[in-house]
Amino acid sequence: MRTAIIEGDGIGKEVIPEAVAILDYFNETYDWGIEKVPVEVGFGKWERTGSAITDDDISLLKSCDAILFGAITTVSDPSYKSVLLRIRKELDLYANIRPLLPIPGIYKLLKIKDRKESDVDIVIVRENTEGLYSGIEELGDEKSTTTRVITKIASERIASFASNLAAERKNYLTVVHKSNVLKSDKLFLETCKETAESKGVNVSNKLVDIFAYDLIMNPEKYDVVVTTNLFGDILSDLGAALLGSIGLAPSANIGDSQAFFEPVHGSAPDIAGKGIANPIAAILSLKMMFEWMGKTREACLVNRAVAAAVHDKIITPDLGGKYSTKEVGDFILSKVRQLDAASFCLENPEDFSKLKL
Repeated sequence: MRTAIIEGDGIGKEVIPEAVAILDYFNETYDWGIEKVPVEVGFGKWERTGSAITDDDISLLKSCDAILFGAITTVSDPSYKSVLLRIRKELDLYANIRPLLPIPGIYKLLKIKDRKESDVDIVIVRENTEGLYSGIEELGDEKSTTTRVITKIASERIASFASNLAAERKNYLTVVHKSNVLKSDKLFLETCKETAESKGVNVSNKLVDIFAYDLIMNPEKYDVVVTTNLFGDILSDLGAALLGSIGLAPSANIGDSQAFFEPVHGSAPDIAGKGIANPIAAILSLKMMFEWMGKTREACLVNRAVAAAVHDKIITPDLGGKYSTKEVGDFILSKVRQLDAASFCLENPEDFSKLKL
C-alpha cells in the first residue's frame, strides 16, 4: 500500500510528523508494508516555483492508495489555484467526512458545563466536488461571479454514501440545504430524500441557517448530516466548537478507490514554527485512515492514547496546557506503545470510537 505524506504549509509541517511517527510504529511492528511517498505541494512550493501543485504531483497522488495531509496556505492571488480543490476533483474524492465526537474528558478539562459529551455524536457528510467550489469563476474589477453547480448524479452519490453510513448508526439522516432561496438546492434536497427513502433510511431536512443554530444548541437531535460543499465546510468548522477546539477536529475525503485524511484546521501561520500547534487533529485523522484501512484495533489504540493525553493534561496551549507539539505527540506515541503491549482494544475493537480510559 502506497501512502502519500503531504506536510504542506505552516503547522502542517509540525503536526504531520507526529502522526507519521505513530504510522511508522505500526508499520514497522506489524510489517504492514506501507510505502510512504513524500509529496510537496502548497504555498511554499508556489512561492519557490510558481506552481502550488503540478500535473506530475497529481499523477503521483493517483498512484497512491491513501494520502495523509497537513495544511495548505491559500492566498487571494488570482494565479494561485486551490490545491485541495484540485486534488479532490482530480482524484474524485467526493465524500468529505467530518465526525463531531468529543474526546472523553475534554469537557471536564475545558470546564464546559452547559452540555454533556454524550449529547454529541454527529457525522457531517459534505459533497466535495461541486457546489460553490465548482471552480467556475469570472473575475473582474467591477464584477466577479462564481457558478454554483448542483447535479443529480453528484447529489445521488453523496446521498447514497450518507444513507449507508446512517444505516450503520441510528438510521436517521438530516439533509441541510437552502432551497427556499437557492433554487438549485431543490435538486439536491429532493435527490437526497429520494435516495435515503429508497434505502429505508429515515430522513428529515433543515434550512442551513436554522440548522447552524440548532447544531450548537441541540446537538443531540442529529446523527448523520448530508449537505453541499460550502455549507458542509462552514458547518463542520462551526461544529468543532462542540469538540472544544478546531485543533481536535479530523476529517477524511473518500472516493471509490482512494482516500485523503487531514486535520480540519488550517496552516495557522501566526503560530507556525513556534512548536505549540495541537497535533491531535492530525493524529485523529490518522485514526480515520486506520478505520478506512480496516485496522480497527489500531484505530482504537490511537483513540485511547489521545484520551489519555487529555486525561493526563499533556496538552498544547490552545487547550490550556503547557506542552509542545512534539511533547504531546511523543506522549501519545508512548501511550500507543504501552496500550499495544498490554493488548488493549482486543475484546470489542469495533467500538473504538466510544471507548473510555
